Amino acid sequence: MTAFFNGIQALFVDFLFVPLDFLRSLELRNWFGANILNWVFMLICAVAIVYWIMQLREHKANNDEFQDTTAHSFLK
Repeated sequence: MTAFFNGIQALFVDFLFVPLDFLRSLELRNWFGANILNWVFMLICAVAIVYWIMQLREHKANNDEFQDTTAHSFLK
């Protein structure tokens, strides 16, 4: 059973975390380069938010939304 967990450790330490170790060492030389992954995720989120707001405006312009405050019986 120990060999199984040692194998998992070797997989992560020797293979899967190598790009993150590179980014960690890059931080001392170039902060923006080391945080490129964060910048990519922020860009994806910004695009998704803009798309979402555009869809909300489109639905509001077409009066597709049903905004009834008495949607639940206890609000009557």
